[in-house]
Parts: sequence; C-alpha cells; structure tokens
Amino acid sequence: MTKYIIAHDLGTSGNKASLFSEHGQLIGSVISSYETKYMEGNQVEQNAEEWWKAVYSTTNALINDFVVNPEDIATVSFSGQMMGCLCVDSDGNAIRNAIIWADQRAEKQSAKIEKHISQKDFYNIVGHKNTASYGIQKMMWIRDNEPEVYNKTYKFLNAKDFIVSRLTGKFYTDYSDGNSTGCFDLKKLKWSDELIGYAEIDKSKLPELKPSTFIAGGVTKYASQLTGLVEGTPVVLGAGDGVTASVGAGSVTPGRTYCSIGTSAWITTTSQKPVFDEHMRTVTWAHAVPGLYAPNGTMQTAGGAVQWLKNEICKIEIKKAENKGNSVYDYINKEVEKAPAGSNGIYFLPYLLGERSPRWDSEAKGAFIGITAENKRQDMIRSVFEGVTFNLSIILDALRKNITIEELVVVGGGAKSKVWSQIMADIFDVDINIPEVLEEASSMGAAVIGGVGVGIFDNFDIIDQFLNVNETKTAEQKTVEKYKKIKKNFDEIYYALKPIFPNLS
Repeated sequence: MTKYIIAHDLGTSGNKASLFSEHGQLIGSVISSYETKYMEGNQVEQNAEEWWKAVYSTTNALINDFVVNPEDIATVSFSGQMMGCLCVDSDGNAIRNAIIWADQRAEKQSAKIEKHISQKDFYNIVGHKNTASYGIQKMMWIRDNEPEVYNKTYKFLNAKDFIVSRLTGKFYTDYSDGNSTGCFDLKKLKWSDELIGYAEIDKSKLPELKPSTFIAGGVTKYASQLTGLVEGTPVVLGAGDGVTASVGAGSVTPGRTYCSIGTSAWITTTSQKPVFDEHMRTVTWAHAVPGLYAPNGTMQTAGGAVQWLKNEICKIEIKKAENKGNSVYDYINKEVEKAPAGSNGIYFLPYLLGERSPRWDSEAKGAFIGITAENKRQDMIRSVFEGVTFNLSIILDALRKNITIEELVVVGGGAKSKVWSQIMADIFDVDINIPEVLEEASSMGAAVIGGVGVGIFDNFDIIDQFLNVNETKTAEQKTVEKYKKIKKNFDEIYYALKPIFPNLS
C-alpha cells in the first residue's frame, strides 16, 4: 500500500498544502489565502487563526479531492515563513496578531542590542546581522510597547511552530527557525545566552530547539476532527521556507547549490561549517540536514525588476500577448534574444527597493547607465536580466571564496525563461540545471524532511528521486570572458553612484 506525505508551505500570501507519494510523485496541491495587514508604513501583521484555518481546510481538501485514505498518510510536515514573532499563551492560543518577517518596527530595539555588541561580533554568533527583521528584536518591541501582552506570553513562535502546536499540543522550533530569531548560536545550535542577555528577554518564553526531522507528536483528537487526519498521525517539525527550499532544490550535500528566482532571488549552497563573510555580504542558516549549514545571499528585487520592466516598458509585448492569448514573457524573451551579451553598453542596477545581499544598502536605487543614441529598446530590456544576474553573481563569488561551486539548480518563475537561464550560465560560469517542477521546492523539501523524520526515507539523497532535471544550460566560454569585463563595470557603477543615492530619497 502506497504511503503519502502532506507538506504544508505557510507563505506570506497563503498556505499551499501538497500531497506527495512515498515515490516522490506530486499528487496535487490546494492553496488557501489569508490577509496581510500593513500599518503605519513599516508594520506588517497576520492573524494566526487564519493560518490554522488555511491548514485544516487544505488538509481536508487534499484528502477529499484526491480520495486518499487518511490511514495511508504517514506524516505531516512543514515549511513556513521565517523571522516572525507570534505570542501564544500556555494553551497555544494567539494573544495578538503575528508580527511577520516584513515588519521593520523594531529598529530602536536593534539599536539597543548594538550598544552591547558590534555588528561583526553579532554576525559571528548568529550568521546574520542585527536588524529589525529578526524575531528577538520584535520580542523586545512587544516587551517595550505592549507589556501586558509580553507578560501573558508563554512562548514566542514562528508560523509553522504555531501550527505544529495546534496539531500536537507541543511547543517546539527547529534550528532554522531558531536561527531566524536572531538569538541563536549557529556553531553550537542552541540559544545564545549572551544575546538573550543583551536583549533582556525571558529565555523561558522561547520554545525548545529540535532538529527539523524531529517528530513533535501525534495529531490530537481535536486536530483530527478539523483536519480529517487520523488521530496520532506523526507530525514532523519541518523548517523555515528558505531552508526547506534548499532541500527541495537538491542542496543537501556540501557544494550543491541552487538559485531561486521569484520576486526576490537568492543563491544558497550547503557547507559543513558556517560561512562568515568578512564583508558580511552573505548569511548562514542552520540546515535541515543534520550537521550541515546553508550559506545564502538574497537580493531584494529580481523577478520584481522584470515585472516592473513588463509593466512600464514592455507595453507593446503586453498588447501582443493580449491579442494572441500568449504569455507576455514569451515576447519579452524574444526581445532579450535580439540584443547581444552586454546589451550594447547599457547597464541596469536592479535596486528598485534598496538592496539586501550583497550591498546591504537601503538607500540604493535602480538605474540605467550607458544609454546612447545608437541603443534600441531591446538593449534596455536585456540589460534588466543581465543586471539582476550580475548582482546574483557577486553573491555567488562571496560563497565561492569558501566553497567550490560548479553547477546550480535554478528554480522559481525565472527558470521558465531559457534565454535568462543561458545568461545565468554565462555570467555565473557554471552549468545551470533546470528541474521539471520549478515552483515546488519548499513543499518538496518539507515532504522529504517529513519522510526522513518518520523513516520512510533513509536519508536526504532521496530528493534526487523527487527532482527531475529537464534541461541543462552550459556556459559559453567566449561569452563568459566578455561578461567578466562587463561585470567589473557593473560593480564600479554601483560604488560610483552610492554617495548620490541618499540625496535621491
């Protein structure tokens, strides 16, 4: 009898529940959306009860829509948005809305920590910079601004950990989400007493740390009635979404690397030790694979820059697509192919929302540079794809200082573009592998973690059974050499404009 795994991916816009067979086949998925509340510019919250409703309703839908016997479901596992802060009482009920990863209200709290410890020393403990994005700073904000909520809080949880508590009645977090709190000792895989002391947070309010493959417990009678799962079904803790994506993209042994291109984009590899970049351009996550780490660099606007290009510059292609009933990106890709490597001298800085890695510059702006009367629109279009890829290649260079990287798996919507995949191969100077399924990395990763956790799979190498590579783009050495010179100019253009960016705000 075939066994099944349900993987939930609790994202920012909604929850995707996916049903996988033990043989690596994706049977189907169901999505349930929930609301995000934006307040006072930099405050961003969600209602955790909507997460729970999304999880139990999609679980029911999977079982019913795909006619699965609940007794054949071997486990439920999770991928979830990271760097959040949800306050719950001892019964697991949310006391207030969750402050999610995008929220930046805790800048004063971040500054308080920096009075005690430098950015460099903080980075060398956590693998990340001290910023308002992480969990511990948000906990401090609640303590400073909502003391009655802080005092009532039994545990601070991330999204997937809240759902695990709803299913099992237990309070845990895995190492990757522990890492996203900003008070986690990356080398020792435990809470950092030093950083917790600087933050002056009650350590007892933090959940117990466990590996991603840990079985948190069985589905309770209450949860069984809502989800349709059999009471006692094992619930595996899972990991934060960036880390489950590493598993789902096959980055499960040292040196195996992938690039995800969606609205934002990142490059993540796998290492045996944390990677601490001397310029703090990259970060390191605790991996879901026991004993390994996931060094990473994330840029702010990748597919987002292409979407801006489509909306503002490619109105001709939009019209063609509407008339023919085709994808607008098919027409945009044709324009990219018309221009040569280097876009006839046009450079595009893709910093439309500031930049995270490798610049860490919130003041950075987007720009087209080098336009002459000889240029055509197709040159500008291609330069956007090249600009995003140049920026990613600087992240890749930082990772390569510590790890040998010869090929990348590319996932996400950007991997659908064959011409962009070739640009990546030539700028990165690696083979680009494009899998059959492009937008299921987090769900597949959660499924593999769940399968390893309950013993269906012996180890994480099983991901190769899930991940079927459809196509490989090989670097063309003549173009590689051309791009090396152009990339140097790209980098120098950013530094030349950097002093001006604050004046443009």
